[in-house]
Amino acid sequence: MAKSSADDEELRRACQAAIEGSKQKIMISIRVAKRRGIWGKSGKLASYMAKPRALALCLKSDGHKTQAFLRVLKYSSGGVLEPAKLYKLKHLSRVEVITNEPGGCTFTMGFDNLSSQSVAPPQWTMRNIDDRNRILFCILNVCKEAFGRLPEVVGIDVVEMALWAKENKPSVITQKNQQAGHGPVSTRVAESDLKVTVEKDLISTAEEDDMEALLGSYVMGIGEAEAFSARLKRELLALEAANVHAMLESEPLVEEVLQGLEAATHCVDDMDEWLGTFNVKLRHIREDIESIETRNNKLEMQSVNNKALIQELDKLLERLCVPSEYATRLTGGKFDEACMTQNIEACEWLTGALRGLEVPNLDSTYGNMRAVKEKRAELEKLKATFVRRASGFLKKYFANLVDSMMSDKNYFSQRGQLKQPDHADLRYKCRIYAHLLQHLKSLDKNCLLPLRKAYCSSLNLLLRREAREFANELRASTKVSISPTTWLEGSPGGNQIGNSTDTSALSDAYIKMLTVFIPLLVDESSFLAHFMCFEVPALVPPGVGANGNKRGSNDDLGIMNMDSSDSKADLQSLNESLQDLLDGIHEDFYSAVDWAYKIDPLRCISMHLITERYLSGQQADAAGFVRVLLGYLASKISLQFNRFVDEACHQIERNEHNVRQMGILPYIPRFATLAIRMEQYAQGQSRNLVDQAYTKLVSIMFVTLEKVAQTDPKTYDIFLLENYAAFLNSMYDVANFVPTLAKFYQQASGAYEQACMRHINMLIHSQFERLFQFARKIEDLMFTVSPEEIQFQLGLSKMEFRKMLKSSLSGVDKSIAAMHKKLQKSLTSQELLPSLWEMCKKAFMDKYVGITQLAARICPTESIPSVSEMRNLLASL
Repeated sequence: MAKSSADDEELRRACQAAIEGSKQKIMISIRVAKRRGIWGKSGKLASYMAKPRALALCLKSDGHKTQAFLRVLKYSSGGVLEPAKLYKLKHLSRVEVITNEPGGCTFTMGFDNLSSQSVAPPQWTMRNIDDRNRILFCILNVCKEAFGRLPEVVGIDVVEMALWAKENKPSVITQKNQQAGHGPVSTRVAESDLKVTVEKDLISTAEEDDMEALLGSYVMGIGEAEAFSARLKRELLALEAANVHAMLESEPLVEEVLQGLEAATHCVDDMDEWLGTFNVKLRHIREDIESIETRNNKLEMQSVNNKALIQELDKLLERLCVPSEYATRLTGGKFDEACMTQNIEACEWLTGALRGLEVPNLDSTYGNMRAVKEKRAELEKLKATFVRRASGFLKKYFANLVDSMMSDKNYFSQRGQLKQPDHADLRYKCRIYAHLLQHLKSLDKNCLLPLRKAYCSSLNLLLRREAREFANELRASTKVSISPTTWLEGSPGGNQIGNSTDTSALSDAYIKMLTVFIPLLVDESSFLAHFMCFEVPALVPPGVGANGNKRGSNDDLGIMNMDSSDSKADLQSLNESLQDLLDGIHEDFYSAVDWAYKIDPLRCISMHLITERYLSGQQADAAGFVRVLLGYLASKISLQFNRFVDEACHQIERNEHNVRQMGILPYIPRFATLAIRMEQYAQGQSRNLVDQAYTKLVSIMFVTLEKVAQTDPKTYDIFLLENYAAFLNSMYDVANFVPTLAKFYQQASGAYEQACMRHINMLIHSQFERLFQFARKIEDLMFTVSPEEIQFQLGLSKMEFRKMLKSSLSGVDKSIAAMHKKLQKSLTSQELLPSLWEMCKKAFMDKYVGITQLAARICPTESIPSVSEMRNLLASL
């Protein structure tokens, strides 16, 4: 047989080294295989995944107390033992040997201090039965000696264990306490010396003494076993016979007991009947009590419900009751300022009463009651009566209030007295009924539409009258001379004198008109939105939404669009009311614009600038319809100014019919005067309006200039260059700070240079035509013939070349003088002669340089005047 691992000293030393420092001594160490148990379908443990482990039984003594531990050690990756688990034997409650294991070498240990008892305990498998019995026997002995108890042992025969213990007496390590002052000492003793056996645990001392006394009464030898067995049989038969005899002798006693039992049975039956009767009566009594309790509970519940119903009916009656003072106010009260507090109280009560009879505030079960329906109909009748009376009063009140103001002439502007409208008193009188309008809206939202129309119609008459009287007096008090409208016709001198009139009073009058009425219209629009209870958000600046984003052009009221349908409907209604309020007032503003246009059309520029400032300067309280009015004004001013521009264009186009036109056209210098005046009025702004006028006027000017020039082809270039030069001279200063005019300035400069070059080339070719024609033939021929062979071509020989040079350059000074004289004669503006003559000399020298280069290539031996000689000749002339 192989040596047991329990006797392996090397294993014991490795285990001791693994727990070094714990002050524990190893009694026994043995190698085992660990498996994790699982619960199978049959309720038994199964196992899997065997892992090598080492079990070590350790003792630790500290004076009078001894502690026992069971250590589990595992092998590291290097094959060295290291601690894995530690169990205290004082908590060992169960040792079970796995019976379904074929070898019987597997057991489990249960500890009562484990946190999770639902997890199956690990299974420990030994190499053989001897190793299993050895470790278990050692564990049981330590438990008995150290703790005075044994754990529950399952699945092992204790007799078999005792027999094995007698046959195998291995030595184990125990600890004995030495005298005081000395520590524990480990000694090796036999297992039989521990005096802890399985037999002692299973048979008590008294039972063992009785067995010895019984066996001692039979003095027989070992060989008399058959006689001992026969004697035991005889004594057993004698004892049985004695028992039967005793039973026969006790028969009378048994009969007497049976009779007593029968009488007791009859008594029990009688009592059972009585108890049954009593149970039936008790059940009936219990049912009666339950019935009484049920009726009492129902009565109590009915009483509680009746009280609650009475309370609800009292509350309902309070809602259905109409106070007499409120009914009187609603049906026949006055609407004077002194009575408005009582009227408002009556409205508040009526609103609350109507809401109290609605389903959210009133239980739906009450809604079908006849009394509730009748009272609701009565309240609706009161509401209709009050709304009709209040609406009629307010319509008359608004009309009378405006009529009283319009009948007072001192309220409006009069001759010699320009009076600014003041609506403070009007708004104060209207605010008296602001709360009444709010209550009317809560009672009947549809009643506000005719009230809004009546208010807007009455106030519109007042505003139209104020604007008309103010505009009339403003025009009458403004004294300005009429400016001529023919800016681009007539003599330049006379036009300058006519346009010196100061018309700034027109702009001042327009500013005064806007300063007075635009804030007034804005305030009236805002007052309308609040006074007439429009459910719209706060007014916002133009072009900006409530969230700071740009709004589209469709939002013409400056009011943030709402998602709800009610707000959108109110927004549309507000648009309509504002249109009714301001309907026709733009005509008075238009009349002021037309009046200013007739006096000075150019004042449209300053008026457009003023209108744009008002449009961009509207604050958060501006009403959107006023911005629409300003937009219409800006469009009207633009239309009038475009009308002036169109008339100026017609004045320019009239020059086409003058076929005998010579020199500078009259609209060329006058346009510069017009542009300077327009820039004075624009003040660097309103560029879109002015630039469009510049573009249209200058385009027509250039087109007309071309058409007039084409009437006489002989003077075409002279006419163009003189007029373009006049345009450049007159527009030099203005074009420096006006980008649009600078663009046309560049266009005129290019056209001027082209006309000059065409006229100069014509003069040069008229004097030196043969010379430049001969050069052109040579240039055309050089594309196909080499320069050396050109002199052999027909008409281009050296002889012909000499003749051409002699005829063209023999009297070159006279030809140049004739060219200068012809240029001077063709010009009507002599101030252009020096610059044109310099351009003519430069063009002639450029062409002459080309002639000399061609002569050097085809006839190098021919002598012609050099470039420097020709330049000196031109300089001397």
